[in-house]
Amino acid sequence: MGGLLVSRRRPLRSPPRMAEAESQEENCENSIKKMEKCNKDLENLLEEMEKTTVRAAWMTYDIVTIHTNPDLANSMKHLEDAFLRCKEQVGRKWQEVLKESKGEEE
Repeated sequence: MGGLLVSRRRPLRSPPRMAEAESQEENCENSIKKMEKCNKDLENLLEEMEKTTVRAAWMTYDIVTIHTNPDLANSMKHLEDAFLRCKEQVGRKWQEVLKESKGEEE
């Protein structure tokens, strides 16, 4: 069986033309830009997740602290009430000052 061997080699390809090379270069640049944007988006998401994790940790800490020390919750409520009373008084005084200044202008 001494037959001829038929070569199954692929035909030689000619080098890419200029237009093809430029197109491939543009595709490569677009791919790089997409990857950079993707990386930036992932970094931003990771940063937001880290911030959220820190907030959740602080909330957990606050809840545990309040549950283990009920006096703290009472003190915080007392401070909040005092702040609101003070804010109301400052608002009243400010209105009085505005009325007096308008009366002096006339």
